[in-house]
Amino acid sequence: MNTKLEFKIASEDWEFEQINELNYRTFVEEIPQHKENMDRSLVDKFNSENSYIICTRAKKLLGMIAVRDKRPFSLDQKLQDLNSYLPEHKSACEFRLLSIEQDFRNLRIIQGLLLVLAKFADIREYDIALISANVKRLRFYKQFGFKPFGPEVGTQEARYQPMYLTLQSSWDFRRKSKLLSRLPGNFSLKNNEPVNLLPGPVSVGAEVKRALCEPPVSHRSEEFVEDFQFVKEQLCKLTGSNNVEILMGSGSLANDAVAAQLSLEGGKGLILSNGEFGERLIDHANRVGLDFELIKLPWGECFDPKQIENTLAQSPDIKWIWAVHSETSTGVLNNLKLLTEICINKETSLCVDCVSSIGTVPIDLSDIYLASGVSGKGLASYPGLSFVFYNHEISPNSGSIPRYLDLGFYAESEGIPFTVSSNLIYALGASLRVFDKDKRFLELEEISAWVREQILDMGFRVIASGDNAAPALITISLPHCLSSKELGQKMQDEGFLLHWRSRYLIERNWIQIALMGECSQDQIRPLFQLLSGIENPLSRAL
Repeated sequence: MNTKLEFKIASEDWEFEQINELNYRTFVEEIPQHKENMDRSLVDKFNSENSYIICTRAKKLLGMIAVRDKRPFSLDQKLQDLNSYLPEHKSACEFRLLSIEQDFRNLRIIQGLLLVLAKFADIREYDIALISANVKRLRFYKQFGFKPFGPEVGTQEARYQPMYLTLQSSWDFRRKSKLLSRLPGNFSLKNNEPVNLLPGPVSVGAEVKRALCEPPVSHRSEEFVEDFQFVKEQLCKLTGSNNVEILMGSGSLANDAVAAQLSLEGGKGLILSNGEFGERLIDHANRVGLDFELIKLPWGECFDPKQIENTLAQSPDIKWIWAVHSETSTGVLNNLKLLTEICINKETSLCVDCVSSIGTVPIDLSDIYLASGVSGKGLASYPGLSFVFYNHEISPNSGSIPRYLDLGFYAESEGIPFTVSSNLIYALGASLRVFDKDKRFLELEEISAWVREQILDMGFRVIASGDNAAPALITISLPHCLSSKELGQKMQDEGFLLHWRSRYLIERNWIQIALMGECSQDQIRPLFQLLSGIENPLSRAL
């Protein structure tokens, strides 16, 4: 079933039928502006002169707005000497009949309609637009640059304020309509996507998309082997690690490989947990029968280095520590440098889950024993590849662990013991080629600080703050009066994908903004307008 929204100029018979039906529901039943009729259909008096910009999904009309440029306008009939109220202009049009089905009133639809409207106005070279604005929605229209003029018109039950917009000079209209330059010539917005603020999958760049769509090639070809090695070299260069193996799977697979490798080492370990993914390390370890001690903190708290050192002193048989660097669930960035120093001083091997930190913060894995990562988060590529970094010799083991988890088998096979998706490798390669770590980390710090400031100013509580906060992950604890499920779904309806669906977030009534993919302040700013509690003019009739 097609669930995508499509924005276009109405042209089909079924579209015009539904336009008349929506017109009736809005301007007869909801706003008592016209008389009822048995057909429950209202044909506008200027129907033959209107151009209708519409939003549909699966052949159902969800919203519309009409444009007309033939005088007299409807406002000519309501205001004497209409031109005396207006600035000088050459070509005028009138926007009318803005209407959206009650169950679908969200910013994504209104932005799409206005985007096509702006394109349409540009093509027709209009320099001024008139509208009769519902007096209860003036703030909404003013956001897009409309200016009120003259007295209110209409009836007591349906009051309207005449407004105009000078199109040639109004950048507000174009900027707030969004994405105008991306609009194809036929006005279709089938590929319009919401703002992705998930920790994965993340938004990817055009070059990465193109690379994924190239025809697949054999993982045994010389060309692919050479390109594969380039990707490995870039991953090592980014992290400071000597070696990396690439696995076909998620971060959980990489952590299973780490656990399997630790099962060959013998001795006791220490696992640090202060969030959901620390808990998962415990599960990985238990499933392969590792012997370990545990430092487990309440979610969101940070580890005390003295407690770690004391545990190592009290248990000298501890040979390795396993911890999460960037705890995805809480947004806490555990101190990797400190953990590395402790392990060097105590001659203990350090293993780290770096799934959410690679590509989002500067990272040095030159002294770690094993570390996991993925393609579909901070590196802004597609999910499906995971990595294990290491700095020592690893030999294959054919007796104790599954071959798919045997890092020595990968090393012996130049990293390609099994089929590897060339599409995913080339997409990752495209991402790494354009990855400027200095620019990326600086921009991420700046936008993260701005996002946190906005959230805190609105009175929300952020789980991680200060020096222990991961820049790409902002976890918000909602008050009891707000439901993370309801708020998350509402924001999705408005065109913003926040992270809330994971069980551990729902249980705690937390919601999360992730900045791992491509995003900008301009894209995110409307989210804060929604969260701030400012009246949403789309929550009622338009």
